[in-house]
Amino acid sequence: MNIFKYKALLLALLVGLSTFTMAKSTAKELDHDANMAINQFIDETPGGDPFLVNAKAFLVFPEIKEGGFFIGGKYGEGVLRHKRKTLGYYEIMTASVGFQMGIQEYSMIIAFTTDAALEKFLKDEDDDEWETGVDGKIVAAEWNSKEELDDVEFEDDIVAFVFDSKGFMGSFTMEGTKFKKINPR
Repeated sequence: MNIFKYKALLLALLVGLSTFTMAKSTAKELDHDANMAINQFIDETPGGDPFLVNAKAFLVFPEIKEGGFFIGGKYGEGVLRHKRKTLGYYEIMTASVGFQMGIQEYSMIIAFTTDAALEKFLKDEDDDEWETGVDGKIVAAEWNSKEELDDVEFEDDIVAFVFDSKGFMGSFTMEGTKFKKINPR
């Protein structure tokens, strides 16, 4: 009986994730959408521009879609940037099981604040995948919206900024998230 439950769970998970992975963007579309997301982040975040300029590199995911009802997942495509230069294209995927409900869409910028964190990410690029639960820890940024972001001391090597959120999801976690290098059309 337990094997049947696991097979049913796996089938439901695969069906759920297939809806996230249907649409692939072109490189031109990803770059354009990343530029728009960066501009929005800079407009809404005091000190956001100097922070991104001083980061060793950052991943920009202009649109991440997340949904779940006990079984969930999220998917998005983005761009790795150093200053304003594109270094590569990536997808973000998560699968989860547990008490969760809802759907949401948001933008995310993940900043590498140290050379060591960026080198680890780029080194693991040879495997085409990097998993946060195994190889690194991403911390959601917390700061007072009245202070300049470039004045905030983040103690972590990798900091995530979530913005432009629409919808509602019971919880948000980065645990088990995979990043994979892609080659858009």
